[in-house]
Amino acid sequence: MDLILWRHAEAVDPAPGEIDIHRRLTPRGEKQAARMASWLDRQLPDVARIWASPAKRTQQTAQALERKFKTSDLIGPGASVEQLFELVQWPLGKGCVLVIGHQPTLGQTLSELLGFKESECSVKKGALWWLRYRERETGDRTVVVTVQSPDFL
Repeated sequence: MDLILWRHAEAVDPAPGEIDIHRRLTPRGEKQAARMASWLDRQLPDVARIWASPAKRTQQTAQALERKFKTSDLIGPGASVEQLFELVQWPLGKGCVLVIGHQPTLGQTLSELLGFKESECSVKKGALWWLRYRERETGDRTVVVTVQSPDFL
């Protein structure tokens, strides 16, 4: 199973009293999302399942990919690693799943899957981590396929 964790692109700072889930991408964030989506569209299998948080900024990031996607509260702001795993059926799911979500959930997921000592690693806005679960005779493991940042595409 392949799991791609894509953090939403740069969003506006919340205005006083604004609900976090309504924050939109900045113009820079729109460019980040477009660059990453262009690269990802060339790499992503046609049958990949795509999930996005209901937050406006993740919806905009997902829309840049111009593919059908589903929305789930299980990966919304404040979601847990366990909720993300439940949604994507890690590690027993099949094929490729793309999750467009938030910190700290994505960083916590990476730390758990890769065995980092820290409880959370930093995921830059607009960046993605592509992971693969492999079953081997010597033991199951999660490997990093690639890490991409929109600033380097």
